[in-house]
Amino acid sequence: MDEFALIERHFRRPLRDPAVRVGIGDDAAVVAPAPGCELAVAVDMLVEGRHFLPGADAAALGHKALAVNLSDMAAMGATPRWALLAGALPDDDERWLSAFTEGLFALAQQHGVALIGGDTTRGPRNLCLTIIGELPAGTAITRSGASAGDDIHVSGSLGDAALALAALQQRTKLGAATLATLRLRLETPEPRVVLGQRLRGIASAAIDVSDGLSGDLAHILEASSVGAEIELARLPCAPALSLRLASGERELALACLLAGGDDYELCFTAPPSARGRLADIAVELALTLTHVGTVTATPGLRVRDEHGSVLDALPRSFDHFR
Repeated sequence: MDEFALIERHFRRPLRDPAVRVGIGDDAAVVAPAPGCELAVAVDMLVEGRHFLPGADAAALGHKALAVNLSDMAAMGATPRWALLAGALPDDDERWLSAFTEGLFALAQQHGVALIGGDTTRGPRNLCLTIIGELPAGTAITRSGASAGDDIHVSGSLGDAALALAALQQRTKLGAATLATLRLRLETPEPRVVLGQRLRGIASAAIDVSDGLSGDLAHILEASSVGAEIELARLPCAPALSLRLASGERELALACLLAGGDDYELCFTAPPSARGRLADIAVELALTLTHVGTVTATPGLRVRDEHGSVLDALPRSFDHFR
């Protein structure tokens, strides 16, 4: 099967979005943004052996390839609309491609995203997806709006994916049921797109937690020229991780909770006056939103342990070149 037959068979779908004027099959896609909207554009790459384990489930990988980009849209408060996929594949395995596209298009349909173009080539498995979203002009949530006195919140729970990966790499042991649950968080994360949209006009700054809370929150602090204090005891996590914080595996647990990647939750700041509205949003979305700390005027990130003492050192978050 040649490149064009592969695209035609596995990636072309009937276009139901009237805003797509030209889709897959031409040298470029043509889309028409909604009146009064700005475009938000993000790109993420998933490399086998770096971002996902060799032999990873193809359907889950299709889901995740899109999910990590949807999470970027969520952090900006944008509505995802269109995607382009470039992929290097070691072969044209029909079963793998069918499963991959099943996972990809299922999540795309859930969020109303149309695949409008891309590219394929032979090589080590490498998936690069570009997402394009819309949001009302001037409403993007950025990293640079946090102010001293703002609350710091996170959605969902943290460290689940990192703990699952640690178990898969035999750095810790989990029961079969616990591993199965946490592995879903690693392999098929659920991007908080609707939450991001609800946070427009409420959050002063936001970022998605993809490389670990301490590192990602540090990006907000740097962009906003502020500092922060967070309380370890407030950080939401799975029972299996909480137990390890009080055990001989505390170092591993701290690394998962503070620096574990692949959570794809949102970390955001908001004034204390927004607490009531955030409580309503949490109920509406059936999603836990946890107040974990405070933005400070003093630069730097400080994490206080269960006894109120500042941790001497923080685990290092994920870095692509380390």
